[in-house]
Amino acid sequence: MRKIDSHIRSTVLLSMLVVISLIVTVDLVFTLSEEMSSTDENYSALNALAFVLFTTPTSIYELLPFTALGGALIGLGILASNNELVVMQAAGVTVWRIVWAVLKPTLFIMLLSLLLGEFIAPPLEQIAQSNKAVQKSGNASISSAQGSWRKVGDEYIHINAIAPGGQSLFGITRYRLGLNRSIVSSSFAESAEYIEQNEENYWLLQNVSESLIQPGAITAAQNPQEIWRVDLSPELLAVLLVEPDRQSISGLYRFARFFEAEGLDPATYYLAFWKKLLQPIATLALVVLAVSFVFGPLRESTMGFRVFVSMGIALAFTITQRMMEPASLLYGFSPLIAVLIPIMFCAALGLYFMRRVR
Repeated sequence: MRKIDSHIRSTVLLSMLVVISLIVTVDLVFTLSEEMSSTDENYSALNALAFVLFTTPTSIYELLPFTALGGALIGLGILASNNELVVMQAAGVTVWRIVWAVLKPTLFIMLLSLLLGEFIAPPLEQIAQSNKAVQKSGNASISSAQGSWRKVGDEYIHINAIAPGGQSLFGITRYRLGLNRSIVSSSFAESAEYIEQNEENYWLLQNVSESLIQPGAITAAQNPQEIWRVDLSPELLAVLLVEPDRQSISGLYRFARFFEAEGLDPATYYLAFWKKLLQPIATLALVVLAVSFVFGPLRESTMGFRVFVSMGIALAFTITQRMMEPASLLYGFSPLIAVLIPIMFCAALGLYFMRRVR
């Protein structure tokens, strides 16, 4: 029995590795082509290549659920085409024992997904995005193509680029609002460094140009240095330039709480948080659906048709996810429900087909 489990596990795992290799290679080529088209005098082809290599773990992480789906469908399809599944069942091996053997490499993929999504992909993504922003922003006061706007207290700030780790900032523009919501001052600092002194931490701005806006007059001033006390730690800033879907689970939770403290809507970050937290469960649901298809509707199908079905399932799952996500933001229902609906649908459909297997 152990040899049968090992054979099924090896076949499915090898199929998963082949699928992820093919998909990541194609994704790498297209991503590199897109990055090369955005090169300029500040952002060279070597910079573009480094960016693609640093963001590859993120691509692998995003593709892992569909890798598990395709690998399970193709691996079991190979066994079914060779009549090995029929022989196993004739020898007394139950369907659920075969399913358990398939789920073992899936558990490995789920663990890999958690490690990539929390500890490996987000830091590399932050380094890639930060380096790209620093390289492309140049000396522009506000780089519309780079950076990000945020509201902190009574200020609206724009940061062109954040160095890896969040300890250094480049191109900081600030607009401070008065009691009647009118702009009372604007300033631009070329750079900033995070200073830690005992219990008092602050940002030290360099080469600050400030304009004070008063009724009937605007006063300009230049300061070589200025202390900026603001509730923005390097840990928060390290993820500021990274899209929510590409941040770590813990980083998403911290940023969502920060948005709540600032009186802003944190739904986007909670949505990404639940999506990443439940991705291993989504992977499991997709594999159960793939296994049920091999024992059910696709038992006698060709390999090409199985590949086509796996692509169709992945596409349907992705479309459903992307429909539910904005719907939750628009209609205000729980992000957790939006993430769970496609997962529960796949799991229910898979269990339904498995119950029909005789």
